[in-house]
Amino acid sequence: MGRGRVQLKRIENKINRQVTFSKRRSGLQKKAHEISVLCDAEVALIVFSTKGKLSHYSSDPCMEKIIERYERYSYAERPQAAPDRSPTENWTLEHAKLKARMEVLQRNQKHYRGEDLEGLSLKELQNLEHQLDSALKHVRSRKNQLMYESISEYQKKDKKLQEQNNLLAKEIKEKEKALAQKAREEKHNDEVNDDDAHVQPHLPPSNIGEPVEARGGAEDDEATTTHQPRSGPLLPSWMLHQ
Repeated sequence: MGRGRVQLKRIENKINRQVTFSKRRSGLQKKAHEISVLCDAEVALIVFSTKGKLSHYSSDPCMEKIIERYERYSYAERPQAAPDRSPTENWTLEHAKLKARMEVLQRNQKHYRGEDLEGLSLKELQNLEHQLDSALKHVRSRKNQLMYESISEYQKKDKKLQEQNNLLAKEIKEKEKALAQKAREEKHNDEVNDDDAHVQPHLPPSNIGEPVEARGGAEDDEATTTHQPRSGPLLPSWMLHQ
């Protein structure tokens, strides 16, 4: 006995409704993947459950590209499809599109942080992994470029500082050499002055200008006084005759 046609109406049993949703969602994603591979088509699938949980599939690693392409197409077709649409309806539709896009961006941001991954299929997780690997490669490439630039800048600064250091060392040596030369000259001048002081004659005594006669007379008196024999005590004359 064949399977009967399923009546298309809301399933009242909550458990059966959830089981049917999971099965049909998996089948829908499988069909979307098959048509994208077999027909080389760009397919984007977005499904919200009754609880607001999002499930999506994209044949392109970045779903935003397909959504942007859809928006460009819808903008191009809008005047022909609905030329009599009022401005209020246009703004309402624009608001709905922007809101949906914002939700997609927020969801992708959570996925990039490793959050809210329970509802993703294996294919979606693989796409997310590919996106993260590609982003990580770009980050590492940019980091390495900045590191190389920093190293090159530090090398230039080191070379400049080394040149300044060599210049200062040369100036210090020249100053030390000049100071040593000056010290030698001062020492030589001091030695020359000392030699001149030793060569000078002694000054004569202060009484060199006195007359010779006076000096001689005094010396003769002194000599006479010195060589004159001392006379003994005076004796009476009668004792001398005896």
